[in-house]
Amino acid sequence: MRLPGRLAAAIEILADVEQRRRPVSEALKAWGLNNRFAGAGDRAAIGNLVYDALRHRASFAHLMGTDDPRALVLAVAVREWGETPAALNDAFAGDSHAPAPVTDAEAAALAGPLEGAPAHVAADVPKWLAPSLERAFGATWVEELAAMTGRPSLDLRTNLLKSTPERVMKSLARFSPTPTTIAPWGITMPAGLRDARTPNVTTDEGYQKGWFEVQDQGSQIVSALAGAQPGEQVLDLCAGAGGKTLALAAAMGNTGQIFAYDADRARLAPIYDRLKRNGVRNAQVRAPGDGALHDLAGRMDRVVIDAPCTGTGTWRRRPDTKWKLTPELLAQRQAEQAALLAEGLSYLGPRGTLVYITCSILPEENDDQIAAFLAAHPDVKSRPIDAAWHHAFGVDLPDGLRTPGGGICLTPLRTGTDGFYCHLLGRNPG
Repeated sequence: MRLPGRLAAAIEILADVEQRRRPVSEALKAWGLNNRFAGAGDRAAIGNLVYDALRHRASFAHLMGTDDPRALVLAVAVREWGETPAALNDAFAGDSHAPAPVTDAEAAALAGPLEGAPAHVAADVPKWLAPSLERAFGATWVEELAAMTGRPSLDLRTNLLKSTPERVMKSLARFSPTPTTIAPWGITMPAGLRDARTPNVTTDEGYQKGWFEVQDQGSQIVSALAGAQPGEQVLDLCAGAGGKTLALAAAMGNTGQIFAYDADRARLAPIYDRLKRNGVRNAQVRAPGDGALHDLAGRMDRVVIDAPCTGTGTWRRRPDTKWKLTPELLAQRQAEQAALLAEGLSYLGPRGTLVYITCSILPEENDDQIAAFLAAHPDVKSRPIDAAWHHAFGVDLPDGLRTPGGGICLTPLRTGTDGFYCHLLGRNPG
């Protein structure tokens, strides 16, 4: 497919997402199944167009005067991919799969400035979230959120139970991998421009042998901050597919015991194959059911809560969720988080550490949640995150990462990662 056909396909998919109210990933998959002539390169390019449009939906709609799919895709082609209206019309001429020619009005809009746009438009976020985001980041909040409109890198974590970073990078040399800047066992491949394809590393022999896992550097960092030590008893209370369980197992050198649990059996399903491929022997999966964790009460050295959240920290990867988020969903997640913190505390031993993690950048799910928890549990206090950072990475905590409430917040602008929050807690001694 040539660019005109790819643009037309992206417009069609965005219209499908809008009309059927379904996730972008499902719409892209359905289009691919119905258009099997499209090769892998075509599907990657079309996906890039769609996701770029959603990342910039507010600013491009402001620019074009409408958020209809055609306007958004044309804005991507010109403002992000470097095309010109004249070049597009030349490419469209005589191409039966091309969209209609760019009009003079559209060309004028595409050349227009964004200066003077409202702050939430410049930040490309829903207007109702602006006060929360300004509270989270202060005067730099628009800059922080604008950085979340970029494409994410592909990050990997070396599985130290089976390999080394050097061995993994040699296996993936064709993709030009480099070490991550913070996570000591991480490897990264920056996102490309325009129609660049994300490397399919899961077909690599090293992946099949369990040498590495796909894991954003931010997730690797908060996993390391959990501080799991060899021989400890650890509960991963919201294990999901097991990404952090695998990281904890490697940190513990396959010793001690990790209890991997999730209230959603479907989310937990992939963990079994991943544990086997990674050579993890110290993890015990606990499926949901009555009394599944009763025998762990008061015994755990660490309880890791990777809490369900709004996912605002992953907007680079899932920009469609940015525009679906509602105050009601935020309130629902806050209630779930509060319940999980209280439950997690019940499993914690007298000197244990409670690790609270979200992939959110909203204070309502982060510092506010911790403040409410501490107020309700006077026998609990925050643990120094600075010391944990130094222990995990051998350097001082960088400026700007610590939150007012005593946690840390990672962002694309600050750390080149997805957005993550981490806070460490424990019972008062005595």
